[in-house]
Amino acid sequence: MIIKLVRNALGLVIVFFDWVSRPKVIQRSTEEQIRVQSALNGLSLYQFFACPFCVKTRRAIHTLGVDIELRDINKNTEHREDLQQGGGRVKVPCLRIEENNEVRWMYESNDIIAYLKQRASA
Repeated sequence: MIIKLVRNALGLVIVFFDWVSRPKVIQRSTEEQIRVQSALNGLSLYQFFACPFCVKTRRAIHTLGVDIELRDINKNTEHREDLQQGGGRVKVPCLRIEENNEVRWMYESNDIIAYLKQRASA
């Protein structure tokens, strides 16, 4: 019980520092922003609010200035079940990639961030 409380408190501290130190959004022309957003359509991030690796991933999404659906597995049991069934395990962050009528699941914040940056610059 105490470990869970400490973990939750630490998560909230991390979220607070993320909020006060949030990096600036990349500035693009309207056309370029539309292109980047279009390149990142079909993505959903399975996460939960106070997870440090999820915060890291959301920071990268914020910096890229794109909208990606966030699916909180602690607040929505359907999202948790989707992650378990589709991805094979309940681990966050996890990026659900839907393209060409196929679905892939990507774990690990560094891999997700590299993938998002690559798609945004392609």
